[in-house]
Amino acid sequence: MGYAHRSTALVVENDEAQRTLVSLLLEESEMDVIECESAEAAVLVLEESGDNVSMVFTDVELAGMMDGIELAYLAKQRYPNLQVVVTSGAPRVRRLPDGTLFMAKPWSPIDVLRAAE
Repeated sequence: MGYAHRSTALVVENDEAQRTLVSLLLEESEMDVIECESAEAAVLVLEESGDNVSMVFTDVELAGMMDGIELAYLAKQRYPNLQVVVTSGAPRVRRLPDGTLFMAKPWSPIDVLRAAE
């Protein structure tokens, strides 16, 4: 083969500016990024290519019926080794699945990069 396998991050955020910022940061750390604005869209990506996704970065508040916490449970259930980061401007309200990282907003770019390691 001879090429380094790049890992893929799934960025789920309904705020376009935030989504773009996270995506740029993750691309800086040599990841491919798939952007979604709803959990529903993210679930479709996981169903199609979840084996290639190594990280999900999601806000709690999303476009659509499902929120980021539900997405985190679903992702962890299907892919237990997936790195899942949940971020929110509100204090954390509900329990997150085990092994999920919570990042309060406003986070700093270094927090995102550290999570991507």
